Amino acid sequence: MRQFVRRLLPVLALSVLARAQTPEQKAARYLDSIRNQPSLLLAFLHDMPKGGDLHNHLDGALYAEDLIDFAASDNYCIDRTTSRLLAPPCDDCEHYTPKPAIRCAYDDHILYNQIIDAWSMRNWRAGEESGHDHFFATFDKFGLTSHNHVPEAIASVINRAAKEHVQYIEFMHTGDGRAAAQLGLKLGWDDDFGKMREKFLSGGLKDIAAATSKALTEDEARARTELKCGTPEAESGCSVTVRYLYQVLRGLPPEAVFSQIVLGFELASSDPHFVGLNLVMPEDWYVPIHDFNQHMAMLDYLHGVYPKIHITLHAGEIAMGLVKPEDLSFHIRASVERGHAERIGHGVDVMLEKDPVGLMKEMAARNVLVEINLTSNDQILGISGDEHPLPIYMKYGVPVAISTDDEGVARSDMTHEYLRAVESYHLSYTVLKRMTRQSVEHSFLPGQSLWAETKAVFRPVAACAADKTGTGKPSAGCTKFLAANERAREQWKLEAVFVEFEKKY
Repeated sequence: MRQFVRRLLPVLALSVLARAQTPEQKAARYLDSIRNQPSLLLAFLHDMPKGGDLHNHLDGALYAEDLIDFAASDNYCIDRTTSRLLAPPCDDCEHYTPKPAIRCAYDDHILYNQIIDAWSMRNWRAGEESGHDHFFATFDKFGLTSHNHVPEAIASVINRAAKEHVQYIEFMHTGDGRAAAQLGLKLGWDDDFGKMREKFLSGGLKDIAAATSKALTEDEARARTELKCGTPEAESGCSVTVRYLYQVLRGLPPEAVFSQIVLGFELASSDPHFVGLNLVMPEDWYVPIHDFNQHMAMLDYLHGVYPKIHITLHAGEIAMGLVKPEDLSFHIRASVERGHAERIGHGVDVMLEKDPVGLMKEMAARNVLVEINLTSNDQILGISGDEHPLPIYMKYGVPVAISTDDEGVARSDMTHEYLRAVESYHLSYTVLKRMTRQSVEHSFLPGQSLWAETKAVFRPVAACAADKTGTGKPSAGCTKFLAANERAREQWKLEAVFVEFEKKY
């Protein structure tokens, strides 16, 4: 009997311990148990709530297969040698013609696969063309059609996101079709930023802002119609909350860049679709490198004019050998201190900045989040694993969130970004959950946060302190608070899906 009792005690202790564990702890134990089983790990991460995707270029999020369909509907041709779209008239499909209609690819698997490989990183191998050059060259090849299909693009990307449990996206989108850049080139440069801003606003920029807002409202309505939102047949993408960052093309002449930045601030001031702005195009190209300090000066001045408008900036998407060493030493710090960035996209070269540890401590103190894009950093820069600074950012308390960057070009999705993070850095479920919460915490949605404390624990604000977040109907005080704060509502929604997810374990 004594021997039986001795054997039974550990079993009973484990049973009591299992019952005492929270659902979060049970989910964490399950993740630990499947770390070395890639298929089960992938399934777990697919179903896990992922909060927000804060770094997502709308054009780059499209898969090449969809872009081919768009181009075929536009009756475009394809240059058989370069895989670049061309305007009609096109050659016929019957012979090996140099400029066939792209629809010819439907009956020519060699041409079809060639286009997909040219418009994405599929089958890319290191050789004469670097990953960096192949990646960025894709946009000029398919850009002729992607700009014509914004509603379909929105619908496609948010539908895919919803199916892998992403609930919020901030799309980077040059919604004016470069009209602001063209206006800047027409009206010209002025060394006085204030005078130049007034010249652009009175010279047509306000009209461009109004037209951009109108076009995006129509595009969103068409996207929701395509997804059958509001009907019994509504697709899953209808549940995704979408906002936009005006995408400034920083590789253009300075007057064009300034005009775009002003437009971004104006749109984010007047149109609730737009919640901020970002500067894009490869950081290592001549103009972004040569004009970097000037771009920071523009942002510094305009931030003073529009102090409430959110800014996130691409910075540190460069590596040793890609640019001169001195160009690796200050971009992230300048983006935070002079560009007033509340978030940094990429931040890969942080350890090559002057006083990197001091910089990361400053970012942690300022609560500046880094948008982590593991797949594109590997494909473009060849930076992955121990060479990537993700663990160092976490070590110094810098908030981070996983994002996709250009999932269509990269042939990835949010689930595989999470998978890469877990496999590369042995991240725990608790850390993943923190990153997911941080993605919505650092969104540019209006209103206050659900959380009064996010450093050590996620502690709700006073209005919701008595509520079990994400469970049941919130109290009257919490309901009132949520109604007044969109960001808090999105966070409550995330907590609710975490509760349902963790119940399974």
